[in-house]
Amino acid sequence: MPIFEYQCQDCNSKYEILHKSISSKEEVYCPDCRSKNNKKLISTFSSMESGSSDYSGPNCATGNCDIPSYGGCSSGMCGLN
Repeated sequence: MPIFEYQCQDCNSKYEILHKSISSKEEVYCPDCRSKNNKKLISTFSSMESGSSDYSGPNCATGNCDIPSYGGCSSGMCGLN
């Protein structure tokens, strides 16, 4: 389910909407003023390069998943599958 960012052209509010599918044509309303006058924004994302030393979080590839709420790493996904 894709998340899209929008900006209301009436009240200038920025918000995100989770759509059921990328091809669905759901009506988008501003959560603040309920306007349909919205502009879809270009979203940015964050990614990590393989082997980067800037990230010190759990590493399921090596079995070092130390976040107890996510379970073990036997699936390689720390329970997030």
